[in-house]
Amino acid sequence: MPQISTSIPEMSILSQLNPAPIWIYFEEICSIPRLSKNEGKIKQYLLEFANKNNLESKEDEVGNILIIKPPTRGMENRKTVVLQSHMDMVGEKNADYPHNWSTDPIIPVVKDGWVTATGTTLGADDGIGIASQLAILSDKNLNAGKIECLFTVDEESGMTGAINLRADFFSGRTLLNLDSEDEGILFIGCAGGMDTVGTMSYQVVQAPKGSNALDISVTGLHGGHSGDEIHKGYGNAVKIINRLLWNISNQFKISVADFNGGNLRNAIPREAFSIIVLDQTLIVQVKSWISDFYSTQIDEFGDIEKDLKITARETDVPPFIMDEESQKKFLNALTCCPHGVIAWSQEMDDLVETSTNLASAKFSDNHTIRIITTQRSSVESAKENAGAMVESCLRLAGAEVVHSDGYPGWKPNLTSEILRITRKSYVDLFGKEPSIRAIHAGLECGLVYEKIKGIDMISFGPTIRGAHTPEEMIEIKTAQMFWDLLIDVVQNMPLK
Repeated sequence: MPQISTSIPEMSILSQLNPAPIWIYFEEICSIPRLSKNEGKIKQYLLEFANKNNLESKEDEVGNILIIKPPTRGMENRKTVVLQSHMDMVGEKNADYPHNWSTDPIIPVVKDGWVTATGTTLGADDGIGIASQLAILSDKNLNAGKIECLFTVDEESGMTGAINLRADFFSGRTLLNLDSEDEGILFIGCAGGMDTVGTMSYQVVQAPKGSNALDISVTGLHGGHSGDEIHKGYGNAVKIINRLLWNISNQFKISVADFNGGNLRNAIPREAFSIIVLDQTLIVQVKSWISDFYSTQIDEFGDIEKDLKITARETDVPPFIMDEESQKKFLNALTCCPHGVIAWSQEMDDLVETSTNLASAKFSDNHTIRIITTQRSSVESAKENAGAMVESCLRLAGAEVVHSDGYPGWKPNLTSEILRITRKSYVDLFGKEPSIRAIHAGLECGLVYEKIKGIDMISFGPTIRGAHTPEEMIEIKTAQMFWDLLIDVVQNMPLK
């Protein structure tokens, strides 16, 4: 098995930051490819780390890894604490940035009190969780009870690691999930989620002779996490370009030849592209209409999407176009398909209860279209109803629709022992009360709770912004606060 280096890079960028142990490990992790379902190299790194530090480790059937730090002498009577993060990350990059996700390292950059990356997602979600676990496991001066560090696979593309986790894989029944992105907030609940995917066939005809073609692009949008940021009003590139095409097709004789929007099921689409075919006499009029539409979108979004770009350039005419009936069904389906917040929580202020994300729509080579959406809700019946809304739009267009099994939510417990301990640590350390909330994003805690009834859990982390986008960044000062809180909670676990 090839060796993966665990030494500090010669040109270390982050090792001068505090807390140094976290940043040193985080920078190492940045050099290891670890997209969802391709976690082989990061798994190897973790197992070699355990061996190097003389720590017990094991891997289960789906690739989850557990590394165990024995209790400090005299602390054997403390409850075992489980620290949990996920190994994988979302790989998004700017369209003009060359990056091979199988081989190339992420290049971290320190800027104005934040760490970000060059042209790609940073992977702080959840690389910073992994780094904090490794820093604790390698700390020779930590006085604490038994610590079990759980690293799960495939959180970002289906949570299959948590879905297939065995209840007996670890022994602790108090768990700290290290996958939250708002310092000062202790999360005690999360939404459940599911995917609704439609596949529709379309007919093609030859492009008329003498036609011209326009390559239309929508770029520069913020994108973002389809749970954490669904309420912020960011533009959805698939919805925007579909709106453009729907309106043009109702005013001019145009035909859609290609459509490619969005990439990841759990990210709000940042970019979308389409090629349309039209009579050459319409080029000037259609370009003018698109320019006016662009101005309309700038007015609608204002400063929320200040980098939005909508362009149309002439291109080679493709040989085939959608037939008229297929085109109507496709554009109507995307127009009908909802996106965004459906309902707000009646129990917690400023918490989204139910939402849906139109994540991607793409043509394939065999004349089919795949439309991927994701629904989230803290109410199971509302999640299913949101999926039914999407399904009805897609079925009206003749699509075959499949729902994923999904994952459950995590119901808040305000009497939790670990909540009381963590809240006290936060107040003692920082002299102020933390916020106590549920999160609209999906956390693996819901699946863990479903398998181990009564397990006591909490989730917290440093401040991360722009997760799942190339604008992802982590605030340096909050990494120190996160570390201080984590250490204090681990050292103050109660007696068994």
